Amino acid sequence: MSIYYTAQRKTKLFDPKSNDPFEISRSGIELFMECSRCFYLDKRIGTARPNGFPFSLNNAVDALLKKEFDIHRANGSKHPLMKEYGLDVVPYPNERLEEWRDSRRRGIRFFHKLTNLEVHGGIDDIWVNPKGELHIVDYKATSKTGEVNLDADWQISYKRQVEVYQWLFRHNGFKVSEIAYFVYCNGDVDKKAFDKKLEFTVKVIPYKGSDEWIENSLGEIKICLASDEMPDPDPDCDYCKYRYAVRKHES
Repeated sequence: MSIYYTAQRKTKLFDPKSNDPFEISRSGIELFMECSRCFYLDKRIGTARPNGFPFSLNNAVDALLKKEFDIHRANGSKHPLMKEYGLDVVPYPNERLEEWRDSRRRGIRFFHKLTNLEVHGGIDDIWVNPKGELHIVDYKATSKTGEVNLDADWQISYKRQVEVYQWLFRHNGFKVSEIAYFVYCNGDVDKKAFDKKLEFTVKVIPYKGSDEWIENSLGEIKICLASDEMPDPDPDCDYCKYRYAVRKHES
């Protein structure tokens, strides 16, 4: 007996006959930017890419950073990293912060009337400067030799991530700086011993974002979702290559 396993979605699929707003997450937008065919299979057909393994250590770093910055948020004080990098900012205090952080509650959201899409995403943090401008902040954790940076081609997804958040906060009426910050934690593997602890070097990397691409992309997303024709495979998509190879050998 043959058993076939499929990655099936548990969330609502796009229905071209429905007038109800369709929810699209920040990660959903990123999926479309990576491969429109994978996006269509996920949001329209209901077959998602296989789930990756959870990044438990990264999640632990995120949780601890949030606790650390929240102490200074409550006190209205600068975190030592802000002082170290000469940043005239403090953690932004707002009663809705935990809601914006919680992606399960859809984080911060905005209904894009032109496409009937409700865009949402969960942030890591927000800092504010003396002008009242908000700076989107994202935490990243890795372990590599040398300095961490944003120079790799694949890190375009990091940049688009904060740009979507900038767009969301601007459309919720906030004054948002074009400068976002990445708090990048790099695990040190050059220690002589583990000694039951993993030490990190932490770097704050500024990034000048632009959300000008988002409006056009949302229009393309809506066209993709509403079409009855599946997009062609993307030659740069590993998932498309894998599906093609499987079909070739199974036929």
